Amino acid sequence: MNKIIGLIVAAFIISLFLQNTDAQQKKYHEWWYDRHPGKPLNNTDPKKLPLIKVKGNKFVDSNGDTILFRGLSISDPDKIEHQGHWNKNHFVKVKEMGTMLVRIPVHPVAWRERTPEKYLKLLDKAVEWCTELGIYIIIDWHTIGNLKMELFQNPMYNTTQRETYEFWRTIARHYSGNNTVAFYELFNEPTLYRGELGTMTWSEWRKFNEDMIDLIRAYDKETIPLVAGFDWAYDLTPLLIEPVRAEGIGYVTHPYPHKREKPYEPKWEENFGFAANTYPVIATELGFTAGKETLAENGEYGNAIIKYLEDKGISWIAWVFDPEWYPRMFESWDTYKLTPGGEFFKQAMHGIRLKLLPNKGPLIK
Repeated sequence: MNKIIGLIVAAFIISLFLQNTDAQQKKYHEWWYDRHPGKPLNNTDPKKLPLIKVKGNKFVDSNGDTILFRGLSISDPDKIEHQGHWNKNHFVKVKEMGTMLVRIPVHPVAWRERTPEKYLKLLDKAVEWCTELGIYIIIDWHTIGNLKMELFQNPMYNTTQRETYEFWRTIARHYSGNNTVAFYELFNEPTLYRGELGTMTWSEWRKFNEDMIDLIRAYDKETIPLVAGFDWAYDLTPLLIEPVRAEGIGYVTHPYPHKREKPYEPKWEENFGFAANTYPVIATELGFTAGKETLAENGEYGNAIIKYLEDKGISWIAWVFDPEWYPRMFESWDTYKLTPGGEFFKQAMHGIRLKLLPNKGPLIK
């Protein structure tokens, strides 16, 4: 009897040993099979939408016709997927807003934690849905701070120079030849935060962008890089002296209502509007809320900024199509009911000029 028990115990121990050995073998990383993520996307219809190009200070389609984009930015795909709403219906709602161009912000922390391979799968679905719906895409590396010193405004924006270059290498290789992905926004909002994020000259920042553009164009010579200025992507005045040394690019501004006081237009012209006389410009973020929420406007900004941008031929993207991030454009995932700001931008995207009065919602002008 004791011998039988001993044999059973021995067999059990051997079984555990073999299972552990097998598990260790399965966990071993066969690193010699690793490949860089981002192999070209096998899209069934990459040329369905006309290719967007730069011609002088305009964006044009394949017929040479000038395109002024009106659009919006969604929240990070990682957030949307985690909350259960990363599906075609979300992009149908985006399309219903009148969106021609959707901006997709990729936060460095989400890119790392999900892993590039898995994050690309999210972006691939967006490309598929937007192609079907006739919406162009901006892919935005959504970080805020000083890339030179690698100091950033909040932890979600933390990145490195190497990670930034690797991101664009991966994205450019993956989406090369896909007309739906029309723009690469190289860096969301460069800022020194009054010195709290260190120092960086415009010449240094210009060189970072030139290096990113050169890297991208080794893989993708068609998608248009977008370059932001300092002061949280508001100020383009350095272009008067040192424009980026690259052809076929555009510039970015984020003219939120708090950036300047009235009279707006002379200051906008001085700070960024002048650039649109020479280069294509997109206001890739602007937004406001009515009432007591953050970034509340004074009842005049909304009409003023849309009129100014469109009169200058500057494309624009409203921030943000999400019920939690501010200034939010809809109230709930359940209803997609628009906020007053969301309603304003919906009608502006459809070409209706509005007057938004504080706490009273949008009225047709």
